[in-house]
Amino acid sequence: MNKVVLIGRLTRDPELRYTSGNAAVCNFTIAVDRPFNSNTQERGTDFIPIVVWNKQAENVKNYLAKGSQVAVEGRIQVRNYDDNNGQKRYVTEVIANSVEFMGSKNSNNGSSMPSGETSSSSEPTPYDFKDEAPQSTDVDSNPFADFGQNIEISDDELPF
Repeated sequence: MNKVVLIGRLTRDPELRYTSGNAAVCNFTIAVDRPFNSNTQERGTDFIPIVVWNKQAENVKNYLAKGSQVAVEGRIQVRNYDDNNGQKRYVTEVIANSVEFMGSKNSNNGSSMPSGETSSSSEPTPYDFKDEAPQSTDVDSNPFADFGQNIEISDDELPF
């Protein structure tokens, strides 16, 4: 069985291209945390290349950006090619069957899908944000309201 499920954040904006047959293909990389190393007490990070096809590729390009959190379900593919010097190169990547948009780096930017929305190559869904009213949050319902002020983090402070 060849199945992989990953949750991570985009390390850069997705890149969308079209094949000669006019099929959309989108490439992006996600940063996925590794568990703590018991010897060094440090957490590692893996950078996993993802490939998405067709309508799902267009949705990823339109709604995700660097720092967006996603859950990816798909399969691992290893391919090889000969580079310009004639040396054989191997590429390992995840071919996504579905990408769930879990949130964004900046949820107030208006260009990301609501948390929990899913883009799937087998069931593309149109999204119409005009009919959605913004939801207000009641301060009393926030369980973290007593822990102080919001923390502002700039893009330069993010590791990806």
